Amino acid sequence: MRKPRKADWAAFAVSAAVTLVFFIDFCGLLFQCGCRSWWAGAADHCNIHTAGVHHCPWCVMALGWQLATLSAILLSQAASVFLPGHWPWYVRLAAGLAAFPVSGAVLGAIAGIGFGYWN
Repeated sequence: MRKPRKADWAAFAVSAAVTLVFFIDFCGLLFQCGCRSWWAGAADHCNIHTAGVHHCPWCVMALGWQLATLSAILLSQAASVFLPGHWPWYVRLAAGLAAFPVSGAVLGAIAGIGFGYWN
């Protein structure tokens, strides 16, 4: 097993930063709940503030579950970036960036189905 290089850590840091910045936008895209960018009100317009509708599963979760979801996405990015082999930094970065929507969609589908959001 090879030791991670500085470029690997940089690729993970960039992909993790993208996730942290755009996680709430992804929530709004996935659930069409009204969540917006951090700088545009975040969950101020989320459907969790509307009575009588299904509430966004990610926004209604307890904080611990929200952090677990975010951690699982970050772990999938780390696994993608630190894959064994001799991949160039830009391939590792692309893998880390791609892991965000892929793992986020899987976790979102689990939460959406589990909370009955799409019923």
